[in-house]
Amino acid sequence: MAYSREQDFLFCSMCGTLLSFNSVEFAECRSCGFKRNAREIEGKEIRYTITAEDIRRELKLEPFVILESAQIEEEKVRRAVVNETCPQCNNPQLEYYTKQLRSADEGQTVFYECPKCGYKYSQNT
Repeated sequence: MAYSREQDFLFCSMCGTLLSFNSVEFAECRSCGFKRNAREIEGKEIRYTITAEDIRRELKLEPFVILESAQIEEEKVRRAVVNETCPQCNNPQLEYYTKQLRSADEGQTVFYECPKCGYKYSQNT
């Protein structure tokens, strides 16, 4: 999370807990009882941005790419076979699957893989 030192006035100087505004005279820490005079806070403005990457990093989560690799494994199971010759080894059949990578009004991309030599290529339709 990105916040500057100028925003530290929102947090307890003793333990770092977010201060609670239960009074017009002061802000108080619910953890240790520290109090900050409201005049120190009056008129200050706060802006900050938190991205999904910040949250993943803070919670020590792996990127969502892992889910995509699981989807690729599923696609391997569902591949169809077409009677086309492999350009690499001349095997008479290729496995294939399709994906919509471009806008919806354009054709799908067909991905081919030779089960014999592993040669891969794609073709836009």
